[in-house]
Amino acid sequence: MKGGTRAIRGTFFDLIDDPWKHIGKEQEAARFVRDGLLVVKDGVIADFGPFDEVSPRHPGLEVTHLRDRIILPGFIDGHVHFPQVRVLGAYGNQLLDWLQTWIFPEELKYRDRDYAREAAGKFFDALLAGGTTTCQAFTTSSPVSSEEFFEEATRRNMRVLAGLTGIDRFAPADFLNTPEDFYRESKRLIEQYHRKGRNLYAITPRFAVGCTDELMRACRRLKEEYPDCWINTHISENPSEIRTAKVHYPDCEDYTQVHEKHGLLGPKFTAGHGVWLSNDEMRRFSKAGAAISFCPLSNMFLGSGLFRLGRAKDPEHPVRLSVGSDVGGGNAFSLIRVLEEAYKVGMCNNTMLDGSVNPREQDMAEAERNKLSPYRAFYLATLGGAHSLYLDDTLGNFDAGKEADFVALDWNAGQLAMRWHQSLAVGGEGPQTIDQAAQLLFGVMTCGDDRNIDETWIAGERAYKKGEK
Repeated sequence: MKGGTRAIRGTFFDLIDDPWKHIGKEQEAARFVRDGLLVVKDGVIADFGPFDEVSPRHPGLEVTHLRDRIILPGFIDGHVHFPQVRVLGAYGNQLLDWLQTWIFPEELKYRDRDYAREAAGKFFDALLAGGTTTCQAFTTSSPVSSEEFFEEATRRNMRVLAGLTGIDRFAPADFLNTPEDFYRESKRLIEQYHRKGRNLYAITPRFAVGCTDELMRACRRLKEEYPDCWINTHISENPSEIRTAKVHYPDCEDYTQVHEKHGLLGPKFTAGHGVWLSNDEMRRFSKAGAAISFCPLSNMFLGSGLFRLGRAKDPEHPVRLSVGSDVGGGNAFSLIRVLEEAYKVGMCNNTMLDGSVNPREQDMAEAERNKLSPYRAFYLATLGGAHSLYLDDTLGNFDAGKEADFVALDWNAGQLAMRWHQSLAVGGEGPQTIDQAAQLLFGVMTCGDDRNIDETWIAGERAYKKGEK
């Protein structure tokens, strides 16, 4: 973290609890400070609260005032592919065909260090422009891509999780790595990057369709030797993928058991998608403390299906959740866009509420949990995302002691300028109450995009300003 102390004044909104625990009273899970002061020392939040209370404790401190903005904790992308930045929006049928046609040929290019390095710069530029300050990312089967990813993240002082991708079938021969090479190179990369600066290492079996038993055993061995590392993978994204995984693992009753069998399902485990997980698999995720990253943009883009948000938030068996852009299956880096699509998925899941005709057998309580209010949405993108990654002691809101990553939203940008000019933003004063702030954020979520990101701050330093290079 960089040294020095500074203060940021403005209007702040963050989550202090899971709003699904406060049904009917979601405001209790949030914190709104209309005129607040955030004091940062050496990249960490030292003090926070109303300006009139906090400022006397820090006399003489230089204050940066972000006017006409609403300031939130930095967004956390739980599932994104670094080497797919150049195939964003590629047309390609459904998942397995799309991988063969577009993704594997592109990712092969990341063996070239110059190609990977240039792409890393564009990737992190896009994250910051979308308000994303932390990501859990896939690289490729080439160690070069992981090295360039971590090196660029280090230059920008960003909190990231990533690791060498393990895949030893289902891809072109020159794309594959052997279990032995994957194990050896993963050890080297862990020693080189894990907990160096703000880098964290995720052991990364790409998905069961692409991993033999031998490679999955190599992942288990790595996790046993480095229990402090994370695990990042995919699960139950597409019906044809599930059928193919069953062929490769006939001894497993379902997709989740593949990871249980190899000792991987547990804390610090994240699987992207989870669209077709059964109720029993959701319960096992919950019991294990494992997480799912909800990726609505890519699920819709590739026709994978509708994730059952309400089932995952079952209060008896809650699953840790983040949201992911899943670029390049997802067609935008902006988590604002991701939240918009997540809202629509919840609404579509609620089209049929009668359990007798709904093939999902959804009850009314689950239907209520599908509704993505602004409190719930921005929880998933901030504190909830941190909780899913076991980083909520470090990231996710403005509590003292947490890393000072945050984003300033401009409610007058893009389409919102038309909606809010004569309502909440009258007189340029912005929201005055927590309910008004939530209404404003819902407008940002459903009508906004990266144009609403005015500034992105990393460890108390401004890393992005809209309109500036």
